[in-house]
Amino acid sequence: MFAFLDMGNSLAKAAALDFGIQWGCWVLASALKTEKFYDLAGSSTFFALALQSLRWGGTYHTRQKIQTGLVMAWAARLGTYLFSRIQHDGVDRRFNNVRDRPGVFFVYWSLQGVWVLSTLLPTLLLNSKKEDSPLSARDYLGWGMWGVGFLFETVADYQKSRFKANPENTGKFISEGLWSISRHPNYFGEILMWSGLYVSASSVLSGWEHLSVVSPLFLSFLLINVSGIPMLETYGQKKWGGDPAYQDYVRKTAKLIPFIW
Repeated sequence: MFAFLDMGNSLAKAAALDFGIQWGCWVLASALKTEKFYDLAGSSTFFALALQSLRWGGTYHTRQKIQTGLVMAWAARLGTYLFSRIQHDGVDRRFNNVRDRPGVFFVYWSLQGVWVLSTLLPTLLLNSKKEDSPLSARDYLGWGMWGVGFLFETVADYQKSRFKANPENTGKFISEGLWSISRHPNYFGEILMWSGLYVSASSVLSGWEHLSVVSPLFLSFLLINVSGIPMLETYGQKKWGGDPAYQDYVRKTAKLIPFIW
């Protein structure tokens, strides 16, 4: 009973911190009419919640420390990359019809809060655990999945940045490196990472706590059906739809999972 109350208290504090950050940033972003720190705020919230949940739990088991470290490494890498990208690009086209509408902008910031909390749920539950169990094959499998996913996302982002930085590629689409085996290798890496973190955390989860599988499932739904792949595929067809080379690339290259789909 007490363990359940402690867990509930940790989740409540995490939710308060999460939405406090998002709504505070929304006030500032609305006043400045900018989305330039939207992604940075999201990744920073992941970093802060992972670290704070470990501190709130106070047990610092090996599994908890590794899981928390992996989340923080991902957040630091992706946050830095996304912030530098928007500083270079100037705008994020996702917000073209939003940044001047505070009410709609609020929905975007709130959805980011939901995304952070749901995606981080396995880690939050893990870090609230007082009991521990020896590391198992499931942990190493999960961390291995995270490692492969992190490598995919990092390399894909680097390859695309390098491609766009070359003046000879202005107006062209990337189809080299990891982008030759998947049209969205960075998203494949993202889904694999969070799936791996759930697999590892599930080593000590029980009963209703396995509902935290919503983490990779919800993330996958967003990327595959909502804000990720659909938007980029529509943009690609609009920009290069009349290019036979692009249509050939789309036809021959897996959408997400390399060589498969």
